Amino acid sequence: MRSGINFVAFEERVTVWCCGQDWCDSRCDLRETGTTGTNKEEACGLRYSAGCRAGSENMRLVLSDTALPAGLPVREDWHYVDLSQLKIADCMGCFSCWVRTPGRCVIRDDAVGVYPLIAHSDHVIYVSRLFCGSYDVPMKTMLERAIPIQQAFIRIHHGETHHIQRAVAEKDAVILAYGDTGDEEQALFRLLAARNAHNMLFRSWSVRFLREEELAGAIREEVRAWESS
Repeated sequence: MRSGINFVAFEERVTVWCCGQDWCDSRCDLRETGTTGTNKEEACGLRYSAGCRAGSENMRLVLSDTALPAGLPVREDWHYVDLSQLKIADCMGCFSCWVRTPGRCVIRDDAVGVYPLIAHSDHVIYVSRLFCGSYDVPMKTMLERAIPIQQAFIRIHHGETHHIQRAVAEKDAVILAYGDTGDEEQALFRLLAARNAHNMLFRSWSVRFLREEELAGAIREEVRAWESS
């Protein structure tokens, strides 16, 4: 059962993000809406948000692979996503989101409502179980499905080749990695996070390793820190 703050109804969440850009995946396709209007916003009934263009200092996201604790503060531009409650298929590796339908994944499941939130948020808390020195399956699957927010083209970034982003906001990121882990696995994950930081446009980032019983308290602590930032 989807309840409380752990899950924001998919249609409600999607309706926040329609800026008229070709990559903004908010069900703007007139064939899907059955309307005949020429203005995308008018045709699909989605609200225009200036923040959708390049992010906003008020846009925050908690992206979690497990249920979130109750009592987290509710703010207009703060989003809490529990991936365990969503239907998200594996990426097919077809690269249609780069070459055929730029910015739009051809798999029409709940992921299309999540990757715009990742793109627009400038503060993100990633909550994932650690598995073999990497994100566990739910988070890794979602991150792979988020490649529509990048382009196929390459740029030089920090002296290395990286994909050009599609109007993605720079992020202050906190990764809460939980589970029974050892020093070697944690060191491997830190290396992975450091490499991800460039591709995921992290302005700053930190990793906290936690036991599962510590997770709820850590999430509340990190969200409270947003209140004073």
